[in-house]
Amino acid sequence: MDLEIYDKTQDGIDEKDRKLIANVLDFAGKYIHLADDTEMSVTLVNNDEIHRINKKYRGVDRATDVISFAIEDSADDDFPIIMDESLKESIPENIGDIFVSVDKVAEQADYLGHSFQRELGFLVVHGFLHLNGYDHMKKADADVMFPLQKEILNKYGLKR
Repeated sequence: MDLEIYDKTQDGIDEKDRKLIANVLDFAGKYIHLADDTEMSVTLVNNDEIHRINKKYRGVDRATDVISFAIEDSADDDFPIIMDESLKESIPENIGDIFVSVDKVAEQADYLGHSFQRELGFLVVHGFLHLNGYDHMKKADADVMFPLQKEILNKYGLKR
């Protein structure tokens, strides 16, 4: 996986946390059989920044833990990209961007009684699954996404 990690937090995150993000997303990508050259980014922010993003793009006036912006989704109003198939196959697919509030990671880890790393891994996998078309707004969708999310985290070694 071609992953870019941007740390926009004031204090920065540890290198071990940066490696955790890269490793758990690489594992998740292989688990759901993504192409090795799939591109995406993770941006780590604070509560103020994710609040601003949430309000601007989702109309929700509060901080949240993770927001995903998929490059491709199933919206019917998109314009198709017309391209020669051989060229299309040679271009890596960028699936989108994930924003994670490091403040929320710490708050939720403390509240749930598990490690910062477990919560960080949970949120990036959660956002990653959204980038790949999984959702949980309807029960039938949640019944697919949540068990897959748990399975990926458990097999990676980030159990609750």
